[in-house]
Amino acid sequence: MPAARKTRKPDIKVVILGDMNVGKTSLLHRYTEKSFKDTLSTVGGAFFLKQWGPYNISIWDTAGREQFHGLGSMYCRGAAAIILTYDVTSWQSLVQLEERFLSLTDSANRDCVFAVVGNKADLTDPWSQVPNTEDTPAGPTPPETPTVYKQVAREDAMALYNRIIRYKAFETHTFPRAEDMCFETSAKTGYNVDALFETLFDLLLPSIMRKQAQATTESATVCLEDCQNEGKIKSECCV
Repeated sequence: MPAARKTRKPDIKVVILGDMNVGKTSLLHRYTEKSFKDTLSTVGGAFFLKQWGPYNISIWDTAGREQFHGLGSMYCRGAAAIILTYDVTSWQSLVQLEERFLSLTDSANRDCVFAVVGNKADLTDPWSQVPNTEDTPAGPTPPETPTVYKQVAREDAMALYNRIIRYKAFETHTFPRAEDMCFETSAKTGYNVDALFETLFDLLLPSIMRKQAQATTESATVCLEDCQNEGKIKSECCV
């Protein structure tokens, strides 16, 4: 019987927050499985491991329903990145990010990176309706103009991002700009989904390296102390 494979601990943690029905689970499925499927509302939270180069990144999908709200702070504990997700056709879903979900991120890492993401862009933007595949020719003709009204402009999301920076008391000159951290995506077509996660992971690379260096140092310290203690015991036995 082959030896059981040892599961590696995640190198870093990412959490997706947002109101119910904004498409958090669909975003995650689109990125991890490259497909779209209708999903039921998440109960509590779900955990996915993504292999990114040599690193393991855990991505937590959380429930948006009010009855599970208290669990959000627990899921955010130790997070290196938070994806705050809203629905571009629902102004209320953006408001909820600030009123209900932002305070949950207080348990995240002090240097946590934030992204503000407007999902369901395919309902309002004809260009985001074009499937995101490598076979799509350059300059495709956009489909018919959508009839769903867009309630949240990208500028509104950028304003929220800047308020988050102030709320967290981050130094603005050392933190990513709102222009780089506010995305409009479509889990249905894949529009901008890879760009969102890859941007986050690139920003998290220094944190991963620091964490690994710290773990190596701690491991070496423990090993040195064990060796010293072992030598002391042997010395005492020979007296």
